[in-house]
Amino acid sequence: MDLRFTPEEVAFREEVRTFIAENLPREIKERMRLGHPPRKQDTIAWQRILNAKGWAAFSWPADWGGPGWTAIQRMIFLEENLSAPAPELLSFNITMLGPVLVQFGTQAQKERFLPRAANLDDWWCQGFSEPGAGSDLASLRTAAKKEDDHYIVNGQKIWTSTAHNADWCFCLVRTNPQASKRQEGISFLLIDMKTPGIEVRPIISIDGSHHLNEVFFTDVKVPVENLVGEENKGWSVAKYLLGNERTGIARLGKSKERVRYAKEVAREVRMGASPSSRTAPFAPASPNSRST
Repeated sequence: MDLRFTPEEVAFREEVRTFIAENLPREIKERMRLGHPPRKQDTIAWQRILNAKGWAAFSWPADWGGPGWTAIQRMIFLEENLSAPAPELLSFNITMLGPVLVQFGTQAQKERFLPRAANLDDWWCQGFSEPGAGSDLASLRTAAKKEDDHYIVNGQKIWTSTAHNADWCFCLVRTNPQASKRQEGISFLLIDMKTPGIEVRPIISIDGSHHLNEVFFTDVKVPVENLVGEENKGWSVAKYLLGNERTGIARLGKSKERVRYAKEVAREVRMGASPSSRTAPFAPASPNSRST
């Protein structure tokens, strides 16, 4: 097995590196270099720059706005993006919801949501975990009862990353409480976070940061056209989403960049310079951190 990059892949890495160096806003790069997490506006600004280049939806097929890259090209892009350092693309939009809609969505859903997800016109969050359904996700209790052309959703989600920033939530709900198996009777809904009856309560982390939340649904009306896939078959959709979510999350580029930065600071200290202007407090988790 030859693990060396091909000349074409080496050239691709140089292309990505050059584009990022020439287009990443200086103030965003400096904030990232000092160890601060990206702000919401940083993530949006950078993702839109990449989307204009056709690179934001890096894992999507070309038919739906992706660049049609190979797995190696995707790996190179992710590494170079975090090595810059630049903000991560919003994983809820790109590696979670996007592939799900490509695979299971209706034509209308793809046309409505995919371009906006790639351009971060909509910020998505993930409504999976509940107080009694974390690692045992199939025991979720948030209910969606169908009434005419809507589902009425009641229940609670927890550990919902960036729900306070989100415009939309892709959510697992129980549509058939009488199903013989817990994995059955679950559906996958797209919920507008501006819908009446939704309350987001912050969960403040021990370091004082806020990226996690509780989300409460009280008689929330969701149009039936926001069902992804078949009713009561949402478990299959969720498994597909998780299979995509768990790829490209090693953040090797970020680790390399932090080591490189630490070496720079250590070199300055050895030379007698004060590193105070180059260092920052411990940075809270990225707003893209997985929490279901």
